[in-house]
Amino acid sequence: MDFRHLRQFVVLAETLNFRRAAERLHMSQPPLSVSIRKLETELGVDLFDRGKDGVQLTKSGEAALEDARRALFHASEFMHTARAAAKGERGLLRIGFVGSATRCILPAIVPVFRQHYPGVQLILRESRSTQIVEALESGTLDIGILRIPVPARTQLRMLTLQMERLMLVAHRGHRLAAAPSVRMGDLAEEDFIFYTEDAPGLRMAALHACEVHGFTPRIAQEAVQVATVMSLVEAGLGIALVPSVSRGAQSDRLAWRPLDDFPDSASIGISMAWRQESETTTIRNFQAVARKVFPETAWPEAPAASGPPA
Repeated sequence: MDFRHLRQFVVLAETLNFRRAAERLHMSQPPLSVSIRKLETELGVDLFDRGKDGVQLTKSGEAALEDARRALFHASEFMHTARAAAKGERGLLRIGFVGSATRCILPAIVPVFRQHYPGVQLILRESRSTQIVEALESGTLDIGILRIPVPARTQLRMLTLQMERLMLVAHRGHRLAAAPSVRMGDLAEEDFIFYTEDAPGLRMAALHACEVHGFTPRIAQEAVQVATVMSLVEAGLGIALVPSVSRGAQSDRLAWRPLDDFPDSASIGISMAWRQESETTTIRNFQAVARKVFPETAWPEAPAASGPPA
């Protein structure tokens, strides 16, 4: 039995007339009669009574009609879903992201993607860059929004979404809070709130910025998340170098200062990453939306792997 036979059965059951059913099916009447007979033979039951008063459904035909309609509906849905998935219009997209991406990257991309592809279910998971890289390589994530540079060699493809410098953040009562200008050398004798090894991109960038200017930072406390680093600065435990995008988290107890001689080589960024061999139409659609949302970006490919910025 195939779905063509089910379709013919349903149309004939609805019209109870071979001529009208054949017209709706865009076929001639004799082949339709033969096809219905073959279906009845295959099932071993009569689906229609053919008498002087016309065609009527048998009890077996009446009982089977709703199931036939459901089968045709599900077959149609199956074809629609398969075709939509091939176009990237249906399916599942698993996205890992770092906390910093919630400030401007995800709020800019996700609503536009959902508007264009409402049939795609997004599963968003916050994590650290190193864990996102591992999940992409193992296939448990489809797309990663992570900090660059990444500390380990990887074959992932990456697309830069945003580049920025680190800024000085200090307690309002700190001596540098009201200084007319701040240079990296002014930080040499300060206690730093620094990033742990679990935030390698930020840690490498901050270390590199200090080393370029001839000093090793004196680390008083360490934390993983930028928000935690800023909380420790609020508590007066030290200063920190923080991504400029984090300035949106205003606090009366914090002062933000740009660093006049912050090295370009210590710039950081946020990149979109994916595994090329697992690239799907849905992943390509997400990339296209990101490119549209951030048109001012030159879209250089980020380094897939890096040591300390050089």
